[in-house]
Amino acid sequence: MEPAFIRLTLFLLLIAAVVAMLTRRLRLPYSTGLVIAGMGLALLPNAPHIALTNDLLYLTLLPPLLFEAAFYLRWARLRNDLPVILTLAFAGVAISAGVTAVGMHFVVGWEWTAAWVFGCLIAATDPVSVLATFREAGVQGRLSLLVEAESLFNDGTAAVAFALAAAIAAGQQVSAAEGVLRLVGSVGGAVLCGGAVGLAAVFLAGRSEDHLVEVTFTAVAAWGSFLLAEELHCSGVLATITAGLILGNRGPQDREAIRAFWEYAAFAATSLIFLLIGMHEASRGFGGAWKGAAVGIAAVLVSRAAAVYPLSALFRWSKHRVTATHQHALFWGGLRGALALALALGLPETMAGREAIVTVAFAVVAFSVFAQGLTMTPLLRRLGEIPAVGR
Repeated sequence: MEPAFIRLTLFLLLIAAVVAMLTRRLRLPYSTGLVIAGMGLALLPNAPHIALTNDLLYLTLLPPLLFEAAFYLRWARLRNDLPVILTLAFAGVAISAGVTAVGMHFVVGWEWTAAWVFGCLIAATDPVSVLATFREAGVQGRLSLLVEAESLFNDGTAAVAFALAAAIAAGQQVSAAEGVLRLVGSVGGAVLCGGAVGLAAVFLAGRSEDHLVEVTFTAVAAWGSFLLAEELHCSGVLATITAGLILGNRGPQDREAIRAFWEYAAFAATSLIFLLIGMHEASRGFGGAWKGAAVGIAAVLVSRAAAVYPLSALFRWSKHRVTATHQHALFWGGLRGALALALALGLPETMAGREAIVTVAFAVVAFSVFAQGLTMTPLLRRLGEIPAVGR
């Protein structure tokens, strides 16, 4: 590892710490503050530069965030709302991807392959953005569970759907039956990988009284499950979520050292992701792609509404009923972020329409961070989900 890279990483973490202090005082979303800081850094003379790549986002910074979020999900609470969560995570992703693809094809004129690839990668509500926003707002209770769990699970399903769409875009001939088998195999294989790694970590951690060893096992489980699943052409996202759920519910989750480690790992990864997004947003112009960017943002909002409201209506007369206020929060809280960019940046350079997909993905993420991120807390106050200021 180059000394220059280490110095730059330490500099970015210092900036992140200062931004965290300022945003708390100004009562601004931390993620929004980081993106603004990143854009400011990019405009400086001799601005620092770290390439925003698929490997950095997807393989390095995403696993600890997925693992940390899943680690704190309790199965007893998750089980009660699992029908709603899985419906939003699977059917919701399919609806969102389809509506977005239709919009990009008929309004912007994209080829179907590019439209479907974009629809799949942008369909997931990114846990990095969602969890940061809702935790800062202090959201508690069922809404917190629905938002956090759905963002995690639909992350996995969107990544699986994206892999299939990207394969078709690359020229592979995939029948409908083969496509279903690939999806089922990727999801099932990911759960098996994550389950095997998670249970092995639980077994090994239970044989040690050394908290440093236990922390090491959880770290190996977070990245190891992700890399193992990806190596076997399964979903690394779902594998890490599975490992996190197992260790969080069966492992030594009450150890203070483990909690402290993962809280800091999530803070560091979140900070670097949003600073880098800001730096690259500043250097990427949307002037020549304003129509695609505008339609992409509108399509993402419409597709989110088309998924949340009709699917929530399915549970209207059951014990799993989703209230209107929760539906509104789920709709506007469907932020996009690191996962969408990681998937877009991972597309082959030779793919037709790749640059347009990446540009529109950046535009949608920018809208999520600024428009949705800045208005999410006021909306939650208006809906009565968090106390009004001064109470």
